[in-house]
Amino acid sequence: MKILIVDDESMIREVLREYIEFEGNEAFEAEDGMEAVRLCRENDYDIILMDVMMPHLDGFSAVKEIKKVKDIPVIMLSARGEEYDKLFAFEIGVDDYVTKPFSPKEVMARIHAITKRRKVNLSGNEVLKFEGLEVDMAGRSVYVDGVKAELTPKEYELLFYLIRNKGIALTREKLLCDVWGFDFYGDDRTVDTHIKMLRGNLKEYRKFIITLRGLGYKFEE
Repeated sequence: MKILIVDDESMIREVLREYIEFEGNEAFEAEDGMEAVRLCRENDYDIILMDVMMPHLDGFSAVKEIKKVKDIPVIMLSARGEEYDKLFAFEIGVDDYVTKPFSPKEVMARIHAITKRRKVNLSGNEVLKFEGLEVDMAGRSVYVDGVKAELTPKEYELLFYLIRNKGIALTREKLLCDVWGFDFYGDDRTVDTHIKMLRGNLKEYRKFIITLRGLGYKFEE
């Protein structure tokens, strides 16, 4: 894998690089958000480790710019652990959020969890239709009455997971574990927030995502 490390602290970049290369991956570095955006425009990466607080361009702004040109998974690294920071990160398309100080082994485990999920998502080649809702698993595309819906990467994963488990009651804990991955630090509100955003993008076909009061959700025609 080609992994881009974006952090203004050289020590953090060095530690992460050692673990990444030890596992046989390629590591690339950027000192700030502006450099990260430039590198992503010029090169392809399998995943990005992005700090939040950096000079010139912060991590949140850098992610927004990168997502305009490429769909690269992002793990946010931040000393800011407030819930609203995490929810904002997920809203702009971040795949995972790790608070500092962190263990490099944990970061690598989260990287593996994300890449494994994306491989599963891309392995399906079916295009499914539910009335005016069309879901292209392989193409990671969703159309509502013929108009492409602009979903975040996490919304895609959540919808695909619900569809693959159609008719099955899924607890919030199950969704956190399987969609967010390795030891995700979150609570029920994380799932509820993403379901709310997903339903908003599906418009009238939000009806297919059923709320199971006190339990979780399920996808049902």
